[in-house]
Amino acid sequence: MIIRRHTAAALFAILAVTVPSAQTAPPRAAAIADVAWIAGTWVSANGPETVEEHWTSPAGGAMLAVSRTIAAGKLAEFEYLRIVERAGGLVYIAQPNGRPPTEFAMTKVDARSVTFENPQHDFPKMIRYEKRGDGTIVASIAGTGGANAMSWTFAHKRD
Repeated sequence: MIIRRHTAAALFAILAVTVPSAQTAPPRAAAIADVAWIAGTWVSANGPETVEEHWTSPAGGAMLAVSRTIAAGKLAEFEYLRIVERAGGLVYIAQPNGRPPTEFAMTKVDARSVTFENPQHDFPKMIRYEKRGDGTIVASIAGTGGANAMSWTFAHKRD
């Protein structure tokens, strides 16, 4: 019986070392073309507040954007944004109101969404874009465990 217990423990130890954990698995590789669906001019209107994001098409391993929030007819906020290819993945770089850049590493990407995270940042810790079937994009941010979650639904603006 003791031999069996040690044999089972040894087998478990071998499996624990040789089978990668889902928690430690790196995100899959991604290229800027994987998020090309974000390109364009997007507008979210909520009462007297309008948020616009203008994303360039992917080129040179990057997409660039500028965002502005207009409240009661005046500029309330602006932001410079980038998504860049780095080390086989994507990085989202935000500069709200011209502040120094903050980087968020891609943690998940598929044909309809991309998630970026920075657990060391104060807020937000997570930024996510999701393409819906109706042609809109939902941009979401949240803190630890989904705290202070906010989202904006953007409709594509045709020029």
